[in-house]
This record gives sequence, structure tokens and C-alpha cells, in this order.
Amino acid sequence: MIRRGLVMLLSTVEGVEISAQAENGQVALQILHTTEVDVVVTDARMPVMDGVELAAECARRHPHLPVLLLTTFDDHALVQEALAAGAAGFLLKDTSVEGLVLALDAVIGGGMVIDPRVARPAVQPGRTGESPLALLTRSERVVAELVAEGSTNREIAAALVLAEGTVKNHVSSLLRKLGARDRTALALALHRALHPDGV
Repeated sequence: MIRRGLVMLLSTVEGVEISAQAENGQVALQILHTTEVDVVVTDARMPVMDGVELAAECARRHPHLPVLLLTTFDDHALVQEALAAGAAGFLLKDTSVEGLVLALDAVIGGGMVIDPRVARPAVQPGRTGESPLALLTRSERVVAELVAEGSTNREIAAALVLAEGTVKNHVSSLLRKLGARDRTALALALHRALHPDGV
């Protein structure tokens, strides 16, 4: 029911094309084997293979394909699990169509979107003392090290031979994942995480 309603809503949005539908993550993976898509939108809770498992498999099999998860509840532990699995975004199902479209554009462009109602608790380290670096992708980790050293986006782009816009997307993702309010706070948080002994 929810899937059909979402398809009906998105089908009215100009520029959005629904390439395929699947009743669970396992079927979605089978479809992705033969169908090229720009983004996967999935329910976090599904039978057979849920959205978190699907995000993890997509990260392994289709590393450049963003996965956006939807859920009814502001389950902080679920958001943490989804981000660690490689999800590019996490929204509550009561997000407006406009908000969903903006989120799709953001993750397709390489960014990350987390519903602000669940973002801050989700990006904090776990109670076991897990480093926030565990949430980062390999590319984000490289960018994070340069941000911690005080490098600008332009300097990072030159050092890594990346477009400055790509670096900006990575930095935006780092801000969200670490719950930092600005770049200075981000640099300090990254420096502490990268050098836990204060070196």
C-alpha cells in the first residue's frame, strides 16, 4: 500500500521516472542486476531482506548507487545501523513530496540526507565508545583527514584530483554524520577522532 502510494505521488513529479518496483530487498537486488537506476528508495522494514540489509548489499555490489531509506518511526538505532550499512539517506515517511524530491536530488548528486528529527542522535558515537569514523565511507575518510588538517575545499580538490563540488558534498556528508554545526567544529571533531590520544 505504501509503495503504491509513493509511486503514485512520485509519478506526478516532472523529471522523476519509476524504473521498477519490488516487494522486498531480495527482489530489488534481482532487479538491479538487469535494470539501471539512479537511486533506490526503500522501506527500512521489509520481509525477507529489509532496507538496511539492502543498503549494505548495494554498497557492496553497486557502490555508486545511493540508497534512501524511509521509515515510520524516529528509531535512532535504526538510523545508525542504516548509515553504517552505507545508506545515503534516511527520511521519515511523513516527509512531504517536495522534501522527498529534494532528498533524491541530493543523494543522486553524491550527498547525504538525514531527517533532522532523527539526525543528531544518529550521528553520535555509540554507547560502547565506537568512533564516529566508523560511519564514514572510504572517500569520506580521506577527505576527513585533510579537513582535520585545516585544508580548504579547493586544496582538498587539488590534492585528491576531485571536482570542488564533489569535495563540498563529502564535507556536507561529514557535517551531518558527525553532527557538527560548522566546519570548525567538524575539524575539531575529526581531529579528536583521528587522534584519540591527543597527538
